[in-house]
Amino acid sequence: MIMEIFEKLESEVRGYIRSFPTVFTEAKGALLTNEEGNQYIDFFAGAGTLNYGHNNPVLKQHLIEYMENDGVTHGLDMATEAKEQFLRTFEEKILRPRNMRYKIQFTGPTGTNAVEAALKLARQVKKRENVITFTHGFHGLSMGSLAATGNRKFRQAAGIAASGTTFLPYDGYMGEDIDTTEYLEKILTDPGSGVDMPAAVIVETIQGEGGVNVASFEWLRSLEDVCRKHGILLIVDDIQTGCGRTGTYFSFEKAGISPDIITLSKSLSGYGLPMAIVLMKPELDVWKPGAHTGTFRGNNLAFVTAKAAIDEFWSDDRFSKEVETKAKLIRDWLEHIAESYPEGGFAVRGRGMMQAIATEEDHALANKITKQAFNSGVIIETSGAHDEVIKLLPPLVIEEELLEKGLQILEESVVQVLGLKPAPYSKMTTGAKK
Repeated sequence: MIMEIFEKLESEVRGYIRSFPTVFTEAKGALLTNEEGNQYIDFFAGAGTLNYGHNNPVLKQHLIEYMENDGVTHGLDMATEAKEQFLRTFEEKILRPRNMRYKIQFTGPTGTNAVEAALKLARQVKKRENVITFTHGFHGLSMGSLAATGNRKFRQAAGIAASGTTFLPYDGYMGEDIDTTEYLEKILTDPGSGVDMPAAVIVETIQGEGGVNVASFEWLRSLEDVCRKHGILLIVDDIQTGCGRTGTYFSFEKAGISPDIITLSKSLSGYGLPMAIVLMKPELDVWKPGAHTGTFRGNNLAFVTAKAAIDEFWSDDRFSKEVETKAKLIRDWLEHIAESYPEGGFAVRGRGMMQAIATEEDHALANKITKQAFNSGVIIETSGAHDEVIKLLPPLVIEEELLEKGLQILEESVVQVLGLKPAPYSKMTTGAKK
């Protein structure tokens, strides 16, 4: 009965509530509890916003202490102690160890705010309008970001044409053997291509909402080379893939590229508090004072937890190694599912702790499996143009035993939906038996 209030008063635009139709009352780590006391293993993590889990105790304690001491909550872009400490920590433990030099812009508190600012800045610097973006890319739903987003359902919802961008094929879109950066190079050097010289290229190293499509390191390096050759700025949208999701703080570190502009949000605050930033190489900081503002660009509570998250998880490489260990566990189990149940036509894709099973032969299959998983106690979403991809985004801090339990439930859901018998699997690190 309690769900009726949402149906009565909340807009039809609501989405995730339809996939997970229950009222949640508590959350801790990688577990959510509903009003009936049922627990769910969270393989969703706020669409990648809760890398450090729900109500992380270390971050929560810092937040409580700050609030009890009447710390500044809202400060626009004024100087506050919380912002100062975040900036110092981010420089000391994130930028400097990676030999990165960037200025930091605090934008409105969501990812699309950061993307809007990045695109606007690139156009100011280069005095050009066009931006190259990629098939299946997702960069947000405000108009500038939407113009760089590929999914038709999002674009049509705008009511007007989204412009100022040119879409090109992402890595693998034309097949594994075709390097689409060669196509980009061709149209940039051909005055008859019909493509205006862009101010920037914006790219996700892994397209989360687009279906967990992974760009190879070679492709990313080639993309950077094309940008450098033609004086085009390279923007990496690290909003869902950053803050450790792939095992390193930035998703592009192992590729060895150096983006001109980086957007971060989602798990940046570490606690689910809204926060977004743009990193720009210092020479690109051409903003005039007040030229790009936002009432909530000074969320000091987010600054507090963001600093605490960096101190707790990124002072050395131990956490990164833990993520890599869990990533291998996930990969092994998903490959077991794909190999053991060929009837599903599954393909495994992803990197780090953003991995997925694609069900390209039957677009309805992914939704059936995630629905069964929810009924069995696992929250997991779909992505891709047809919702054909089962995307795993568990909190990075999830205990291995709980991670294995969730993967086991996912496999059982596959078995139930396909009407098959379970295949034995014994690669679990904790030694649990199925």
